[in-house]
Amino acid sequence: MLQMNLLAKKLGARLSLMTRILLAFGVCATLSACGGGKLRANLTTDERLEHALKLFEKHDYFEARTQFRIITLNAPGSAIVDKAQFYLAECHFHMEEYIIAGEEYKKLIRLYPQSEYLDDAQFKIGLAYYKLSPKSDLDQKYTWQAIEEFQQFMEDYPESALKEEVQNYFQQVRNKLAKKDFDTADLYRKLAYYESALVYFDEVLARFYDTKYAEATLFYKAEILYKIAKYDESRDAIHLLMDKYRRDASPSETGAAAAKPKFQERAAALLKLVEERLSTNGSAKK
Repeated sequence: MLQMNLLAKKLGARLSLMTRILLAFGVCATLSACGGGKLRANLTTDERLEHALKLFEKHDYFEARTQFRIITLNAPGSAIVDKAQFYLAECHFHMEEYIIAGEEYKKLIRLYPQSEYLDDAQFKIGLAYYKLSPKSDLDQKYTWQAIEEFQQFMEDYPESALKEEVQNYFQQVRNKLAKKDFDTADLYRKLAYYESALVYFDEVLARFYDTKYAEATLFYKAEILYKIAKYDESRDAIHLLMDKYRRDASPSETGAAAAKPKFQERAAALLKLVEERLSTNGSAKK
């Protein structure tokens, strides 16, 4: 019995020692793993950029931003500093810090005019303001800035692969600005404040003639002119509407059918009323 007790104690001591050793190995492994994420103090610029890009790909924009910033500050003359500057701006963009991102993109264009990222940066400046653009009934300061930046892109980089995408965003922001004036005009129209309505409808036609609100604007302008007995002007507006959107409704050169204009039938009916008025010197009944 005594021998068995001694054997059990020795076995327990050995197990305890093995447990301590295994625990020690586990702690060391954990520390090693943690330590493995730390950067060497003497990283080269290329190594730091590679590390920063890996962080960016993992969507760790906060830490990636720090690493890109270090490169731009410590290696301003490096051949890859423009790439670091671009991705620094990208980090701010993905963190939805659009104003800061825009300034960082502008810094790239200003400091590195030979960079391969110039058209990307100019596009992203416009896109940053696009992201800041509110609903059409609110102040449109950022929408106008987006338009300016997209226009700048189309002037400076007409051959860029991003051109089509920029044109799409450009049309979207123009439609938003047109909607703001159109909605104001339409409200005045419904309230029968016709002169005020005409001011805003004319604003839409003058500045946003190529947006989706132009057709409705022409029709409602013609309708108001008829109601206030300006029949010649009403007829001119109707003819303009019918001519423009009849052409737009024609099949394209590729044979694809265009969308049917929304106001053609209503415009034709209104034109008959206008012609009746004109034929009787404005004395016919409505």
